[in-house]
Amino acid sequence: MEETKQAAPETAMPTTYDPKEAEKKWYDYWLKGQYFKAGQRQDAKPYTMVIPPPNVTGMLHIGHALDFTLQDIMARTKRMQGYDALWLPGSDHAGIATQTKVEQKLREEGVTRYDLGREKFLEKVWEWKEHYAGTIHEQWAKMGFSLDYSRERFTLDEGLSKAVREVFVRLYEKGLIYRGKYIINWDPAARTALSDIEVEYKEVQGALYHLKYPVKDSDEFIVVATTRPETMLGDTAVAVHPEDERYKHLIGKTLVLPIIGREISIVGDEYVEKDFGSGAVKITPAHDPNDFEVGRRHDLPQVLVMDESGKMNENAGKYQGMDRFDCRKQIVADMKEHGVLIKIEEHVHQVGHSERSGAVVEPYLSTQWFVKMKPLAERAIEAQKSGQGANFVPDRFEKTYLHWIENIRDWCISRQLWWGHRIPAWYCGDCGEMIVSREDASVCLHCGGSHLTQDNDVLDTWFSSALWPFSTLGWPEQTEDLKRYYPTDLLVTGYDIIYFWVARMIFSGLEYTDQIPFKDVLIHGLVRDAEGRKMSKSLGNGVDPLEVIEKYGADAMRFMISTGSTPGQDLRFRWEKVEQARNFANKIWNASRFVLMNLGDFKASDIDLSGELGTADRWILHRLNETVREVTRLIDAYEFGETGRLLYNFIWDDLCDWYIEFSKLSLYGSDEAAKKTTKSVLAYVLDRTQRLIHPFMPFISEEIWQHLPHEGETITLAAWPTFETRFEAADAVREMELLMDIIRTVRNIRAEVNVPMSKKVELLVKPAGEEALAILKRNEEYVRRFCNTSALSIELELATPDKAMTGIVTGAELFLPLAGLIDISQEIARLEKELATLHGEVDRIEKKLANQGFVAKAPAKVIDEEKAKLADYADKRDKVSARLAELRG
Repeated sequence: MEETKQAAPETAMPTTYDPKEAEKKWYDYWLKGQYFKAGQRQDAKPYTMVIPPPNVTGMLHIGHALDFTLQDIMARTKRMQGYDALWLPGSDHAGIATQTKVEQKLREEGVTRYDLGREKFLEKVWEWKEHYAGTIHEQWAKMGFSLDYSRERFTLDEGLSKAVREVFVRLYEKGLIYRGKYIINWDPAARTALSDIEVEYKEVQGALYHLKYPVKDSDEFIVVATTRPETMLGDTAVAVHPEDERYKHLIGKTLVLPIIGREISIVGDEYVEKDFGSGAVKITPAHDPNDFEVGRRHDLPQVLVMDESGKMNENAGKYQGMDRFDCRKQIVADMKEHGVLIKIEEHVHQVGHSERSGAVVEPYLSTQWFVKMKPLAERAIEAQKSGQGANFVPDRFEKTYLHWIENIRDWCISRQLWWGHRIPAWYCGDCGEMIVSREDASVCLHCGGSHLTQDNDVLDTWFSSALWPFSTLGWPEQTEDLKRYYPTDLLVTGYDIIYFWVARMIFSGLEYTDQIPFKDVLIHGLVRDAEGRKMSKSLGNGVDPLEVIEKYGADAMRFMISTGSTPGQDLRFRWEKVEQARNFANKIWNASRFVLMNLGDFKASDIDLSGELGTADRWILHRLNETVREVTRLIDAYEFGETGRLLYNFIWDDLCDWYIEFSKLSLYGSDEAAKKTTKSVLAYVLDRTQRLIHPFMPFISEEIWQHLPHEGETITLAAWPTFETRFEAADAVREMELLMDIIRTVRNIRAEVNVPMSKKVELLVKPAGEEALAILKRNEEYVRRFCNTSALSIELELATPDKAMTGIVTGAELFLPLAGLIDISQEIARLEKELATLHGEVDRIEKKLANQGFVAKAPAKVIDEEKAKLADYADKRDKVSARLAELRG
C-alpha cells in the first residue's frame, strides 16, 4: 500500500453481532484506506470488471443486489489472491426510461417538457440524475461493494460522450451509419422510435376482420383480412400472388377503398402466400414493415394516417383526431353500415408493447438513423465460432447469443428524446447539406454558410452502453488504464440483456479495439418470489434489498442471494433463507467469541503448528485444506451455490460442532504445550475461515478478523488461503470419522430411549481390529467426554451384555447395557402402550385404503399420502416390536 497505514477501530468484541454498527464502521474504514482503489500494485497481474451500469431511474432492486454481489465476490477474491483488481463503477443515463420518469413528475406539477424547453428540461433531468446517483451510491455502500470510486463513470460524462461521437463518425465515414425513411417500431406514449429488442410481444385476445374491397367498374371484389382495420385508411394496394389463377386477371386493375373511395391498385407479389386465407393482402406501406418492402418493389405511395401520439392525422379524413383504437371501433361500425364487413373472427395474436412505457407499439414510417449491422455482426460471429470469442457461463447461452447475432437486422439508433447523446449531425439552412462531425459544427463544409441546425434526436441508450468496457477506461485515448485493464476479465449480467447489451459490446469491442471486451460472461437468472413469479409492481411482490439489510444485515442478504442458485438459473427469494443465513452469521460470531475468549493475549507471532498435533488438530487442518482447494476451484468456476454449501458445512459442522468442542479438552486441561497447540490451530483455522467467507460476508469477517491475532490493516488485503500439502492427513480423517460415528451413534441411542446427555452411561466398545483399537485407545478421552460415560471399556475380546442397546459403526460395535440406562419395566410398559397405538393407526389406514369408495373418489395425491403414512406407521410398529423383544429377552 502506498497510502499511510491506518489503524483499525479498537472495540471489544460484543456478546452479539450488530450488523448496522459494523457495516457503517468498516465501509467507512475501507474507503478511507482506499483499499478498493486499483493501480496500487503495479507488479501484480490486473483483473478487471466493469459494473453493468444501473439506470438512474430509481433505486436498485433485488436483481441488482444479486448481480453486483456476484461481482463483489470475484473482486474481493481476486484482490486477496494478489491481483491488481479493478471493479469499475458507473451508471447509465437510460434515455427513454429516465426521461419518462421526469416527464411523469412534471405532469404531476402541471408542466410538460415543451413548456420548459430543451435546456430547462435537461436541467430537471440532471437534478433527477444527481439525486438517484446519490441513492445508488448509498445502496452500494449498504451492500458492501468494493468499487473503485476514483474511476466512476456515467454514460453522459465528457469522456464517454467523446467516445460516442468518435464511434458515430467512424461508422458514418465507413458507410455503416445511414439516415433514411423506414418502418420502425414507434412508441406513441414516449413518442420515440424503439429498436426491435425494446419491443415485448404479448399474447392478446383480438379479432380478425374480413373486409370486401370492390374492383372498380365491376361486380367483382377481393376479400382481405386484418387485425388493424384503422390502417386501411393508409392502404395503397392489395397484393396477390402473380401465379394465383383466381386473381391473375385482376393484376394491374384498380380497387375502390371502402368508405374512403380512394382508388388503389392490385399488384402481383410473391410475398403473398396463395394458400393462406383469401390469398389477398392489403398493403399499407407506411404502417407495416412487410408492406413497406412490397411498396418499395412496386413504387407505391406511402400514406401515413397517424401522428406521433397514435391519433389519426389529416390523411385519415373524417377520422382525424381520433385515437387509433377508437378509430378502429368506428371504422368497424362504418364497414358494417356499408355492407363491406363480411365477418369478425376471434383471434389470439402476439402484439408488440414498448418495453419502456408499456404502450402498444405502432409500426410507423419515419425518418431515422440506422447502423448497418451485418458487417459488424459477421466479425463477431467469426470470432465466436473460431474459439476466439467470449466464454459464456453456462455455455448454453452462447447459442442464444449466436442465434440473435446471426439473424440481426439493421439497428435503429435515433430516439426522439431530449435526454441522451445528441446525434452529431448538422443541417445547413443555406445549401441543405448535412455535416457529421466529431466537434460541434459552426460552418458548413459544403457552402461555408453558418446557418446550421443540429439534429434534434438523441442516440439509443444502448449505443453508448455498447462502448462501456473500453470507453470507461479512456478510449479513444490510449490511456494507461486502457492499456493495463482492457480487455476486461469478467462480465456478470442477466440472461434478459444478452441481446440488448452483451452482443453489442462484443461487436463494438471488435470493431473499435480489435479485441473481445471480456474473457468470461457469467449469466445469472432473475430473482423471483417464493412462488416462482417474476417480481413486479402490479403483483406487489418486489423485494427492496435495503429492507432485507435492515432486518437481517448485509452479510445475510449477500450470502443467501449469492449462494441460492446456480449459473443461468432463476433464484427464488425466500425470507426464511435469509434468516438461515443470519443464523449462520451468528454461529460464526459465537464460535469466534469462544475462541477469542480462550486465546487471551495470543498474538499472530505465537501461532505455531510445528508441535505435536492431536488427531482432531490434524483432522481440522486437513478439512480446512480441502475446503480451501474446493472453494478456490468453485469460485473460479463461478459455482457460488456449491461454494456456499461447502463453507456452511465446514464452518457449522466441522469447525463449530466438532473441532471447537474437541478443543475444550486441551483448553481446559493442564498440559500447557497441548493448550498452546490448540490455540495455534484455533487461531490459524479461524483466520483462514474468515478469509474464505470474506467475499460473501465482508462485514462480519472483517470484524472478527480484526479481533483475531493478525498482521495487516484489513482482511480485504489479507492473502487468500492456499492448499498446503503439509496439512494432508488422511489417517487423521479416518480416525475422526470413527470417533464421530461412535459419538453420533451413542447420542442417537440416548435419543431413542429418552436418556439425556447429562446422564452418564456405561459404554462397551468392541473394535473391529488392531488398527481401530489403537485409534480408540489413543483418543479414549474424546469418547469418554463426548459420550459422557460412567464406565468405558474398549477391548477386542469383549463379553457382550445380555440386555443392551447396540450400535454398529464402520470399525466397531457399541453396547450400552440397559440396566444402567433405563428402568426396564417402565420402558416395557411405555413401549407396549406405544405399540397398541401404532397397531391402531396401521389398522385404520389399511381399512381406509381397502374401501373402494374412498379409493375411487379420493385424488391420487391424497391416496399417496395415506400410503406413505401407512408405511411410516408400519415401520415404527416393527421397530417398537423389535425393541420390546430385546427388552423382554
